[in-house]
Amino acid sequence: MKIDILGVKIDKVNLTEALVVVEKWIRNPGKHYIVTPNLEFILAAQKDKEFREILNKADLAIPDSSSLGLSDWLLRKTRLERLLLWPLFFFPIKPMMQFDVVTGTDFMEALCKLSAEKGLTTGFLGGNGEVAKETADCLMRKYPNLKVSYVSSGGVVDKDGTTSYILPATDLLFVAFGHIKQEKWIAKNLDKIPVRVAMGVGGAFDYFSGRVRRAPKRIRESGFEWLFRLVIQPWRIKRQLVLFKYLRLILFYDQI
Repeated sequence: MKIDILGVKIDKVNLTEALVVVEKWIRNPGKHYIVTPNLEFILAAQKDKEFREILNKADLAIPDSSSLGLSDWLLRKTRLERLLLWPLFFFPIKPMMQFDVVTGTDFMEALCKLSAEKGLTTGFLGGNGEVAKETADCLMRKYPNLKVSYVSSGGVVDKDGTTSYILPATDLLFVAFGHIKQEKWIAKNLDKIPVRVAMGVGGAFDYFSGRVRRAPKRIRESGFEWLFRLVIQPWRIKRQLVLFKYLRLILFYDQI
């Protein structure tokens, strides 16, 4: 089941359900790509029509933020109710969240575990310096049966995702060029590369490689991972300010 938040379609799935979908893809012919919408994605999609279309044409769009469930809850209210209830947006209480959160980082690891169990091949493309290799090494230590077919930083990719690589055949490809760039690159190149399933993973390589500390599980489950990241990376304050732009759109959005 898909929901629509400010014109961006998101699948209402939990982690297990999303894994079942990908496993079915792997057993059958075809190519697929996965996106991980969050607030920044949705805001960017308001101005970038190409990016919005890429998100909406994705075979799977996992709900990467607790704020998406809260958005869905608020958008079901009248505008007056939204104006009265908006402070609750900062307190991700389970009954209001509408559906589970499936972060890109968690889903990437779950796919790597599935890959190791099923004998699939996995590639890692993107990140800075040696972070892709460090990520692959970390995951191979955790899942010794993981078959890594490709590892590369990918070099420089422009804002439209334009570039080309010669990749070996691989079942799963994780692409970490940063949001927008990675999704555009996947959409433009998926038909040309020997890959079954591609997924944009943003900064997930930084977590797996150990370069950036991830929030403890309890904090992630409570919906406050964004706050933890802000504490350890104060420079993210500029990115967090987009929350207020997003909230303004939610408050005054008219569902059609």
